[in-house]
Amino acid sequence: MSSPVKMGLYYAAIFVGTGASSPYMPVWFAHQGLSGAQIGLILSLPMLVRVVSAPLIALWADSFALRRTALIFLGLGVALLYGLMALPLGFAGWAVLWFAASTAFSTISPLTDVIVLSRARRDDFNYGWPRGIGSAAFIVANLVVGWLLTKGSAEVVLVWITGAAALAGVTARILLPPDPVHETGGRAVLAERWAGLGDLLRDPVFMLTVASVGAIQSAHAFYYSFSALSWRAEGIPESTTGVLWAVGVAVEIGFFWFLEPWRRRLGARRLLVLGGIAGVVRWAAYAFSPPLWLLFPLQALHALTYAATFLAALQLTERLSNPRNASAAQTINSALSSGVLMGFATLASGPLFDHFGAKGYLLMAAMCVAGTLGALRLYGVPRLDPV
Repeated sequence: MSSPVKMGLYYAAIFVGTGASSPYMPVWFAHQGLSGAQIGLILSLPMLVRVVSAPLIALWADSFALRRTALIFLGLGVALLYGLMALPLGFAGWAVLWFAASTAFSTISPLTDVIVLSRARRDDFNYGWPRGIGSAAFIVANLVVGWLLTKGSAEVVLVWITGAAALAGVTARILLPPDPVHETGGRAVLAERWAGLGDLLRDPVFMLTVASVGAIQSAHAFYYSFSALSWRAEGIPESTTGVLWAVGVAVEIGFFWFLEPWRRRLGARRLLVLGGIAGVVRWAAYAFSPPLWLLFPLQALHALTYAATFLAALQLTERLSNPRNASAAQTINSALSSGVLMGFATLASGPLFDHFGAKGYLLMAAMCVAGTLGALRLYGVPRLDPV
């Protein structure tokens, strides 16, 4: 089996879990009797501290000799925490366990990106191919778990994501290459790792980049947290929600797999601007509860709002970092994209959904405006010419 396929299967092990948790964990929490505000709070808490927790986990991950070692521990630890959520702990207990599990799980993908980006550059293959395999697994989880929810209990969501986390922990040892954390081998001392992190935090161009990406990506918060509940209120069942999510991820896969020459010609900065503009259009339209037939072409904008923004962020972040702080750079990028900014947006989404329903999407459109303005400021930065 080729290295890109193996790494693609590992991405699949990650995203077969997120494909169930992203749209359907709010359904599980609602099944336990939690309100929209409580769901928004429980989902947002780990995101709010991710800007601190993610770099710290990256520093811990870089203390090992091999990059995959940390991923083994993270996957198995998350599976244990998910399993404990089956206990009748109530809001506070579930909040604590979800906080720990989500904090750990959120670093698995960016730490994997460091491995795959390095291998793609070294072995000359398209990063989008293995990453697209992960997105395909996300679709499978969307459809299968959505269908299972129409047939049985919401408990299937928790069982599914627990098994997926365990799979990610086990397969990290089997599918990921034994790449060293440091090219010279051995382990870097803590002072060196802290210095690399400090270089990033003092870099205004890097911080502007990740903040702009974070605003555009975090605008998915209302969609991730309340699309299933919002569409159900409009008479759209969970099985159709799974299909709608699958459409969005299908165009994402097409973007990853087949548009690399176009992406390279366009450049990362233009991709980021396109993602922001598409987000303004998409979320503003969702705020007015469009008919089902219109949701499908709007879901196709996911290729820009998520995939284009995601790839632009990876390219820009890699360009603005170096080998000693590559893990920290990708986790900081992820921490803002799906962390603190996503956390605030998710926290706001709960009360917005409770009081205004789908109109909550208007805040997401405003966030995309802010992210697009930040992306435009990256033009003229010599360090990013050409990108």
